[in-house]
Amino acid sequence: MNANPAGAAATHPAAATPHGFDTEHCARILLVDDEPRLLSSLYELLRGRDYQLVTATCGGEALAELGKLRFDLILLDLRLPDMSGHEIMDYMNSRGIEGDVIVMSGEVGIEAAIGALKRGAYDYLRKPYSREELLKTVDNALQKRKLAIENERIASQLENSERMYRYLVDSSPDIIYTLNHDGRITYVNDRVQQLLGFSREELIGKHYTTLVHDEDQERARYAFNERRLDERASRNVELRLKCRNGNGADRTFSNTLMMIGLNAIGMHAPPLGAKKAELFGTYGVARDITDRKRAEEVISYQAYHDILTDLPNRMLFKDRLGLAVIQAKRKLSELAVMFIDLDRFKLVNDTLGHVKGDELLQQVAQRLKDCLRRGDTLARQGGDEFTIVLPELRDREDAKLIADKFLDSLQRPFDLDGHQVHISASIGIAIYPGDGEGIDELLRHADIAMYQVKALGKNGHSFYHTSMLDVSHQKIALEQSLRKALELNQLEMYYQPQIDVASGRIIGAEGLMRWNHPQRGLLSAGEFLPFAEENGLMLPISDWMLGALCRDLLQWNAAGGEDIRLSLNVSPQYLDRGDFFEKMRGALIRYGISPAQIEVEITENICIRNPQYAIEQLNKLCQLGVSVAIDDFGTGYSSLSYLHRFPIHTIKIDQSFVKEIHDEHGHFPVILAIISIARGLGLHLIAEGVETEVQARYLQANGCSTMQGYLYHRPISLDDFIDVLQQQRRPAAAAAAAARHLAAKA
Repeated sequence: MNANPAGAAATHPAAATPHGFDTEHCARILLVDDEPRLLSSLYELLRGRDYQLVTATCGGEALAELGKLRFDLILLDLRLPDMSGHEIMDYMNSRGIEGDVIVMSGEVGIEAAIGALKRGAYDYLRKPYSREELLKTVDNALQKRKLAIENERIASQLENSERMYRYLVDSSPDIIYTLNHDGRITYVNDRVQQLLGFSREELIGKHYTTLVHDEDQERARYAFNERRLDERASRNVELRLKCRNGNGADRTFSNTLMMIGLNAIGMHAPPLGAKKAELFGTYGVARDITDRKRAEEVISYQAYHDILTDLPNRMLFKDRLGLAVIQAKRKLSELAVMFIDLDRFKLVNDTLGHVKGDELLQQVAQRLKDCLRRGDTLARQGGDEFTIVLPELRDREDAKLIADKFLDSLQRPFDLDGHQVHISASIGIAIYPGDGEGIDELLRHADIAMYQVKALGKNGHSFYHTSMLDVSHQKIALEQSLRKALELNQLEMYYQPQIDVASGRIIGAEGLMRWNHPQRGLLSAGEFLPFAEENGLMLPISDWMLGALCRDLLQWNAAGGEDIRLSLNVSPQYLDRGDFFEKMRGALIRYGISPAQIEVEITENICIRNPQYAIEQLNKLCQLGVSVAIDDFGTGYSSLSYLHRFPIHTIKIDQSFVKEIHDEHGHFPVILAIISIARGLGLHLIAEGVETEVQARYLQANGCSTMQGYLYHRPISLDDFIDVLQQQRRPAAAAAAAARHLAAKA
């Protein structure tokens, strides 16, 4: 039972703190004495000092209160009716009950005091004690306990903080480490094992150089040996660190280093009596940037290399050419720059598709690389263009030999998944320093020389000469003036008649474009249409051609040419436009032209590059009444299946085959095969480029009766064509008049 002779307020367990009191609560004291007078006196003495007081008159009551509440101080009488004070202290010790004990006893023997102190009593007061002695002892005991609780709280906070810091350090994605002033590892977190394969234990005490890649040792030595404690104490250095065998390749880390004073943070203390010298160590954080470095290397590589062929690109080529020029200038030697453009590559790309075109470029790149000398650089400029720098030439013959090797290597067919493809190359060569001393100048002159080879028939090489510059300037001027030709109405349609050799009459004509150039005179289509295709002018020029042909048809029909068919060439770009059919139909309706009088000429390659779309376009034309002819038959990627699938009405034998006819009694199997195909499929047949009587007789004798060429007519203007038509009509008109005269007489 809780005895409170002085009427002290009751104390509830809920009000207790873990240690009984803290800096914001008053202390709780248990008063234990079996003499009511002494207990009441003690209570009155302490009541006014802001303590929570609880009293007990026997050992049982004291144990009951100790079981319910926590006390900061117990004032304990040794002589109790039911048990001794020593027994109560044994009870507290056995159960780990906290609280300081001040023993108050009237016994004079030393054994009681020794027994109390052995059991952990804070102090021993002999009755009777003075008021001041008691109060001072109580205050000292409570102050000591308060300090102990505060120290325990601080220690707990430090322990929690250290535990949290260690958890954060060990959970860090980075390697965190410290080195002593000798460069030996004094601490490293667990991340080192995950990234490098070494345990923490085997690294502690080892020198940092055991982890650093051999090639980075010098950089590491410079970084770790610096002694900076000012605002520049923190610094970064990239180092490759070794991995344990079998744990992968070396990895790259960004190391953030900070120099620390070991004395200042207690990591080193000099011996007693020794002069205190400041020693330094290093705190470091190593972040794994291997993946980033690899990505940067890939990005850097791709920035300077062509992804398709893995060759240097234009940027890297210019850099290497610049170095080669500097070296040649220093050694007073020559070097060559080559500009290579593949012939017929566009044809392959358009007919077999871009995937096969890419495969072809890869094979070409490999063949060209196999021809190079050590130290030469081959690069892809883009598209089907390659550039090469040949340093340290002995003479121009070296460049010529390598160019010949290139051309020979390209002569062999390329296998593109079963497709046998033949291509060639046009190569321009510029020599340093004779053809230029700057990078751009050498490349430009090699490019000009390459176009000279193109103009002369392709499949060859040519050294740059200053005379080529004038031709190049003419081409540039031609491109510029071509844009104005439409606006200034400088284009004109010419017509080459197609002759039925049996009757000698004109039965058709092919429309051919001409340009009345103000300075260069009349230019054929081959002299300017390639520039139009390259510069995006083919579509507006084709629109103009469609309108011009319809207007000219009106005039020749008025001259009696209604039964003569007009053939017009359609470029692949124009046919690919979705509105080509609508434009054709609109023009025929607007000018009142019969669709049966129009024949559209296409090349084989148009059919192959996008067969289904081409079939749709050509079927629409046939439904309109327009017929379709295949121009230059046999020169592209021919397939007899296309002749079945496509709505073809006419085959035109290319002039390259006709030129081979030199003997009318000879055997020319390609010509005979084309004639046989046309006859077997029931197609109309026209031979182009007929220039001699021998050619005409051979063709006629073997079944080709319609011809076109200089033997009969050159391409002529509309006025001249109308004159020819009128001349053709006069004999027919005279014969008709004579027939009418004879009929009248009869």
